[in-house]
Amino acid sequence: MLNHIEGKLIEKTPTHVVIDCGGMGYTLNISLNTYSKLHQVNDKIKLLTHVSVNQNDFTSTAFGFFEESERVLFRQLISVSGVGSAAARMFLSSYNPLELTQHIINGNVGALKNVKGIGEKTAQRIIVDLKAKVGKNEALPDFSFNPHNKVREEALSALVMLGFVRNTAEKAVDKAIAQLSNNAAVEEIIKVALKSL
Repeated sequence: MLNHIEGKLIEKTPTHVVIDCGGMGYTLNISLNTYSKLHQVNDKIKLLTHVSVNQNDFTSTAFGFFEESERVLFRQLISVSGVGSAAARMFLSSYNPLELTQHIINGNVGALKNVKGIGEKTAQRIIVDLKAKVGKNEALPDFSFNPHNKVREEALSALVMLGFVRNTAEKAVDKAIAQLSNNAAVEEIIKVALKSL
């Protein structure tokens, strides 16, 4: 099983990266939490991986994680019935691992329902299935986001790639920008926008 990929970072967006490793380019889907950590990276990068295989058509999708705590939480989420890899990534784009863990432990159904595609029953199932498990996770770091000047179009593009209709995403991004400071990072804009979608 593929545990990690280390190589040259040749493409970076809020939703995926491309890493050149031994002359081959690997595309890894990432969350906003991992994207925010990539501001610390220049050329060389190492991401932990998880590969999801679609049993119907035998296609696979690879996900990349900057830290083990996020990968553990991702795997716990997809173990819950009704939560696929796309939804797990959406959770980790809406909340950092520490916030998400706290919402699960505290039984905060409302916060979990704020994630696109998650209804009340699924939110309750996540809490029931994971409450005891996430409490046993190693201490999660407190993720902080350094402000960087990012264009509105990058945030909008990320939301469209996550499956939102462009017109709806535009309104959410504009609303988020109005709420945040002028030098807000693209991931901050997207996180605020996700809460209104």
